[in-house]
Amino acid sequence: MYLSTSRAADIAGEAPARRGPLRAVPGTVFALGMVSLLTDVSAEMVTAVLPLYLVAGLGMSPLAFGALDGLYQGATALLRLAGGRVADRTRRRRLVAGLGYALSAACKAALLTVATPWSVAAVLTADRAGKGLRTAPRDALISLSCPPEAQGRAFGVHRALDTAGALLGPLAAFGVLWAVVDGYAAVFTVSCCVAVLGVVVLVLFVREAPAPAVRTPLPGVRTLVRIAGLRRLCASAAALGLFTVGDAFLYLLLQRRLDLPAAYFPLLPVGTAAVFLLTALPTGRLADRLGRGRVFLGGHVPPLGACLLLLAPVPAGPPLVVGVLVLLGLFYAATDGVLMAAAGPLLPAELRTSGLAVLQTVQALARFAGSLLFGAAWTLWGPGPALGAAAGGLLLSLAAVAVSGGQGKGQAP
Repeated sequence: MYLSTSRAADIAGEAPARRGPLRAVPGTVFALGMVSLLTDVSAEMVTAVLPLYLVAGLGMSPLAFGALDGLYQGATALLRLAGGRVADRTRRRRLVAGLGYALSAACKAALLTVATPWSVAAVLTADRAGKGLRTAPRDALISLSCPPEAQGRAFGVHRALDTAGALLGPLAAFGVLWAVVDGYAAVFTVSCCVAVLGVVVLVLFVREAPAPAVRTPLPGVRTLVRIAGLRRLCASAAALGLFTVGDAFLYLLLQRRLDLPAAYFPLLPVGTAAVFLLTALPTGRLADRLGRGRVFLGGHVPPLGACLLLLAPVPAGPPLVVGVLVLLGLFYAATDGVLMAAAGPLLPAELRTSGLAVLQTVQALARFAGSLLFGAAWTLWGPGPALGAAAGGLLLSLAAVAVSGGQGKGQAP
């Protein structure tokens, strides 16, 4: 019922009145949040079991898993850029995003047909291609649907709904594995069904703002290069992303420290998602007031703390688990949507998707390189020294970005 009301209001050109934290958030943002919720349930069901499935089930080495995790994060860079450019040129951002969601849904079905590490890697790469295709158009739809001063709130609402899916996905995977012995195929089947439902919601309820009657020529990419604020954000995202250890590695380290049974492994991302869910909207609103660039920079202190906590002689028990998962949740709340909210007002509307795609690509490539480096360091030196090196690199990056002022204010002019 709410989606129907939001859709009608958007078509009429005005958002329905809301109370509390959802006020001033257009129905498009809420509908896209529901699409992301369903898609994240599907994706996180797979992601929750993937590290254990590949490393313990299929015998993949830490170095190979690092390469795959990096590929999962960053190999869709060119598709992000191409998708952003096409979406801006055609003014069909919803269509491009829908194609990305549909491709990811198809890949969940394809996981049922593959059984070797690198065939799984090929399917996951295609799945990430779908994510790369849809993310920038989706974020551009959010950014264009609200005024500059409300960007943090809008992205906070969307990321909160998105994270609700990230919270439910691992729980669903845990339930399936609990009910079905060695039930990876069952996890992939349920994941596919939920992903298809997300595509249906997008088709039925997400609407795009009408294109102008007179189409002006699309500015060239050189226009993006001349935006100093975007250059600063790209440099900061790259420097920080290179030394941010992926949560999959941190979950594997926790699992080893705790000697956690395989059936309970999918519950680790639940704690991270719960903290993200509770803090996404307050953090977005805080970023609107204090400066989105500053909040993004500060958001990289928690993963540094998580690395140090895992390196410290802390007993393997609930305090260690809670500490790491809370810090990871705070990291995502202060960086994921906040970075897009910082970039959106800097970009002209006709290049909004392309500009966000450039920023997302830079960050994804940095994390791709970081995963490769961490996987190689783990293989060569062991997990402890690798984690120490990553923590040192992240600390230096934080200092360099802070001193250079590369985070900027990240606010609308």
